[in-house]
Amino acid sequence: MAPGNLVAIQIGRQAEGRLESVPEVRAIPGQGLEGDRYFRGEGSFSKNPGGGRQVTLVASEMLDLLQSEHGISLQAADTRRNLVTKGVSLNELVGRVFQVGSVRMKGVRLAEPCSHLERLTQPGVIKGLAHRAGLRADILDEGVLRVGDAIVASPEPRAASPEA
Repeated sequence: MAPGNLVAIQIGRQAEGRLESVPEVRAIPGQGLEGDRYFRGEGSFSKNPGGGRQVTLVASEMLDLLQSEHGISLQAADTRRNLVTKGVSLNELVGRVFQVGSVRMKGVRLAEPCSHLERLTQPGVIKGLAHRAGLRADILDEGVLRVGDAIVASPEPRAASPEA
């Protein structure tokens, strides 16, 4: 997989509040992105169990497709995702370790659009972003993420299922 780039970093200081762009942010394993609502356990879905709640990613190309295929224009901040990428297939990172700059992460599952996102944006977002609204990931290494960082997938294949 060819490397992609991190084109924007967004954090939400409060649940349902507008996300703001920042040039860099500290990523901390087990917690998330410093300053973000989920880092403090205050996000809308903070009480839901499971992995993949530390950081979310969305591909800028998917926003372009949403506009061209469905006539819905969303800014990256409207997606409620933390990291905006370009040039990398996020769906291919499910179950894989990847690196953003110096920070290793593991793709846990797709970040499917939900009724909460559609309520905060506009009708049609769920249909337009189904299976391409981004990735939920866990942070494996502490470090600073910066706009412009390369995104590179580990050469290792996806993790095998326990039954294998």
